[in-house]
Amino acid sequence: MNNKSNNKTNHKPGKKIRKEIVINYTKREVRIAIIEDNELVEFLVEREDSRRTVGGIYLGRINAVIPGIQAAFVDIGQDKAAFLHVSDVATGSIDPDDLEEEDIDISARRRRREYPPIETLLKKGQEIMVQIRKEAIGTKGPRISSQLSLPGRFAVLMPNLDHIGISKKIENRKERYRLRNLVRKYRPKGSAVIVRTAGEGVSSEQIRDDIKYLEKRWKDIQKKSEKAIPPTLIHEDVDITVFALRDLFTEDVDQITVDNKDEHERLQSYLKSFAPHLSSRVVLYRDKTPIFDYYEIEEDIEKTLESKIWVRKGGYIVIEHTEALVSIDVNTGRFTGKKNQEDTILETNLIAAREIARQLRLRDIGGIIVVDFIDMEREENRRKVYNEFRNMLKKDRSRARISPISDLGLIEVSRKRVRPSLLHFYSDECPYCMGSGKILSIESMAMKVEQWIRRIGSQKRINGMQFRVNPLLGIFLREDREENIRELAGTYKIIVEIIDDPRMHREDIKILSLDGNRDLMAEFV
Repeated sequence: MNNKSNNKTNHKPGKKIRKEIVINYTKREVRIAIIEDNELVEFLVEREDSRRTVGGIYLGRINAVIPGIQAAFVDIGQDKAAFLHVSDVATGSIDPDDLEEEDIDISARRRRREYPPIETLLKKGQEIMVQIRKEAIGTKGPRISSQLSLPGRFAVLMPNLDHIGISKKIENRKERYRLRNLVRKYRPKGSAVIVRTAGEGVSSEQIRDDIKYLEKRWKDIQKKSEKAIPPTLIHEDVDITVFALRDLFTEDVDQITVDNKDEHERLQSYLKSFAPHLSSRVVLYRDKTPIFDYYEIEEDIEKTLESKIWVRKGGYIVIEHTEALVSIDVNTGRFTGKKNQEDTILETNLIAAREIARQLRLRDIGGIIVVDFIDMEREENRRKVYNEFRNMLKKDRSRARISPISDLGLIEVSRKRVRPSLLHFYSDECPYCMGSGKILSIESMAMKVEQWIRRIGSQKRINGMQFRVNPLLGIFLREDREENIRELAGTYKIIVEIIDDPRMHREDIKILSLDGNRDLMAEFV
């Protein structure tokens, strides 16, 4: 096994990037790290109780058709009903331009065209075969399409369409012409075939075998669906380790390292069926040190949960998630530069642009992203930052659209989202702040206690009250607000007791009668 370098490296233009895939396998969790020049750029994780469902094909039943949003909700047997937009309903025809992208995410452009009303295409109670395009995220159910696609190593088969497509990332005209002729020769009747980027340069036999394999798989799915009773799973896509080989292991990947013997043998066997010349690049990790510790990955993974990321030369970026979008702010931090302010800001923004592009991949942040770069006076410098950011995003497997930088230094990015981000996968909403990231200060809580003394004391119906509070608040009330509370108690001629209760949330207060039998808070609301 190749030894890793202990130092992170900065890639220089023209130098070949060393790419590695590191797989940490346990019975309950599989983690996959993609490393470029010893820097973690992408991270995938799958747990036993939360396996990826994207690509799964289901026989579902339509629960409701909603003309107002031109969508239907489909029961596919999951906790939440799946969402089917009219643009994702298969009609047997499609704009060929939409099939040129190898990821087959056709919904974005299809939605801009005119479609028949969804109520003329679908009916409540109707059975329908659908495929998951996006995982359930937050309160939203999975996004589905009735236009199915079956990805192989070199090609993608789309039943019930008539088209041949070549990945746009294959730019050589002669190669595109060769591949198109091969697909024309082997394409099953009544199906579209798109050649993936990995198909560039492969033999005609490999293309043929891949298409034949996909054709057989589609026939198996059809047979299974004929006997199925909805809602039910008809076909499950490959697990995450085979996905890594099929979709991530390209010719430019130098090595795959896996720390489980059985998985190593399984991956070797899978590779020998379609790319035997690459099987030597799959290496079994034998060291006693945990594989992610050896590659210094664990610390980088932990940092993906932090909102503040320091970058080279002392600048930093802040990533904040909201319901509608993700905002990213760029700051110079400790970086003061050696020349004038404009040059310092430009250098900070350029460094931040590279890091933000990496963080989007690493954290798998999708949807609408707004990046607030530091304001630059010169239009030339704005173009430099925009071009740098755009070029770095080209390395991303997920399609991202980027707007020009505005006069306020803002760039809007729309990045394809198919699963929850790492932040949502690894974390739960804080029970203290309920996702706001803030809780009331001790000073504010003390003011609430005083307000309650006034509210209850002014009623003249009791002779005293007992406050049960979090110990931190209790200490503050006794040490910093003792005189205020004594004055209030004297004004209303009542007894006020402060009792620490470690079970209490910092923002919670219980107000009881002195004997503890009456809930005064409920009585005086």
